[in-house]
Amino acid sequence: MHCSSPKMVCETKIVADDRESIAGPEREPLASSPARMWPPSPGKGARRDQVFIREFEREDNAQVRRIFYEGIMERIPNSAFRGLRQQPHTQLLYTVLTVMCFVMTKSITLTCCTPLLLMGARYYYSRKVILNYLDCALHTDMADIEAYYMKPTGSCFWVAVLEGQVVGIVAAQGREEDNTVELRRMSVDSRFRGKGIAKALGRRVLEFAMLNNYSAVVLGTTAVKMAAHKLYESLGFQRVGESEDYTLPGMSRSVFERVFFQIRYSRYRLQLHEE
Repeated sequence: MHCSSPKMVCETKIVADDRESIAGPEREPLASSPARMWPPSPGKGARRDQVFIREFEREDNAQVRRIFYEGIMERIPNSAFRGLRQQPHTQLLYTVLTVMCFVMTKSITLTCCTPLLLMGARYYYSRKVILNYLDCALHTDMADIEAYYMKPTGSCFWVAVLEGQVVGIVAAQGREEDNTVELRRMSVDSRFRGKGIAKALGRRVLEFAMLNNYSAVVLGTTAVKMAAHKLYESLGFQRVGESEDYTLPGMSRSVFERVFFQIRYSRYRLQLHEE
């Protein structure tokens, strides 16, 4: 198994549920004041039910890794089952295999079992690939957040804090070659979704990019749920590209992986100013 370097691992995992989606194409303008982008750090008399976005601290590491791990693990059933609806060619292939099973065996029982076997294989390979990807991430940038995001100029990592605990994460990684910043590693604890936390984290990255005079914010995602895509669009991102057969870091690209695991990769960009 080969793990790409952190700069090449550009998966952005926004684990947003449908309640965080924004109906319609309306986008929110970027706020000109940092106070409008995110609330200040909590102080005396601060409400415990208010979300605060602050920079990562070493003591956050265990909670950050837990949120990231749980968010990635949710991708397994989504990729295996929900993602099949985005793969018409794969649907056709599975239909042909089922028909061939009946033609060759004349067994109704075996033919009826074929779709279940195919779905089982999809789950197995989705789990295998995503666990490999998770292992790569936890041994590259997520293994040492301070070294990869807090120390380099032009990069940062934030956590969302609610009721005294970390409930969301997001990172920004600057790219000098094209003067852009990449939004990465966004995830929200499943117990605290629907509170606008993902949007607050996204705004934090946009403000960071503006303050550091980057020309654009970019991201890549394999999110299956439309809520995540609507979230990007509500922040002002535009889809600029799409790949139907994306290779996740850690994939072996074996024949069985190609048959039972496919994932759509979308690229987004928000232009802040022209070069």
